[in-house]
Parts: sequence; structure tokens; C-alpha cells
Amino acid sequence: MILLILGVLLWSGAHLFKRLAPEQRAAMGDKGRGPIAILLFVSVGLMIVGYRMWWADLAYAPPAWGKHANNTLMLVSMYLFAASGMKTAIARKMRHPMLIGVILWSVAHLLANGDWASVVLFGGMLIWAAVSIALINAQNPVWEKPAPAPKGKEIGAAFGSLLVYGVIAYIHILLGYMPFG
Repeated sequence: MILLILGVLLWSGAHLFKRLAPEQRAAMGDKGRGPIAILLFVSVGLMIVGYRMWWADLAYAPPAWGKHANNTLMLVSMYLFAASGMKTAIARKMRHPMLIGVILWSVAHLLANGDWASVVLFGGMLIWAAVSIALINAQNPVWEKPAPAPKGKEIGAAFGSLLVYGVIAYIHILLGYMPFG
């Protein structure tokens, strides 16, 4: 339990450091990237180990349709991650596709899982993403849309999303979590 909570807090703190203490982060310059990356790597490890170790009771009973909604939302989430990196058409229509993807990922998993470990992990990530969006919008209210991307990037994002979705589903199966009901 403690490892999972520490992992979520460390992830959130490392990501929010730039927004909550911009002068301190700016003073670190490029040399600050390494330590932040290490903190993020450690946070992911803590979250994985903490989640796997926490044999938690149910916080709520997920709806019967939760796994189906999870699969659909996960596919959309994967596309938003790809679209963010590739600056596809959807990335020109919404300001924070990657953070919105994290929110969808979190909601998807909260619909499929009702245990306390999932509430802490996915609820924590949802809160982090929502806070990040609010802070970015408050600190940088003007948004410049990215330039249009070639059609090849649109196809690449869609194909890449399906590929990553399949790999993630396979990893879930190997770990004993059946994503397809």
C-alpha cells in the first residue's frame, strides 16, 4: 500500500515540480532533466510493485459493462497518446491530448476495477492529469495550435495505437489480468 501511494505521489510531484516551482526548475536548467527522469523511473517502479503487492478489498463493485467500456476507452486513450506525439489532426483540436488520454485511461480502469489499489493508482493519476491541465491552462492561457501534420502521421498514429493497444493487452494477459472479460 505504502509503495503504491509513494509512487503516485512521486510521479505527481516530479511532473508538477515545473508548474509549482518554475523558478527552481528553471534554475536547474538541462541538468535537472536527469534527476527528474530518475524520479519518474523510480515512481513507475514503485507504482508497479506497490500495485502488484496490494491485495486490497473492493472499494466498490464495478459495473458489468466496465470491462467493455475500459477496452473502448483504452483504444481512444492510446490514440490520444500517439496523436499528441505526432501532432495529428486531433492534437490541433484539443490542447492536452496526452493528459486527456491519461484521464480516459484512468476512468477506463476505474470502470473495470473496483479494488482499493486501483482506486489509489488510477484515481491518483486522474487527479494528477486534471491538476496538470488546470495549472498549464492557468500559467499559459494562450494556446498555439500545432501546424498540420502530413496524412502519413495520421495513419501512423492510428496504426501505432492499435499496435500498442495489442501489446498492452498481451502484457496484461501475461500478468494475469484478462482485459477482455
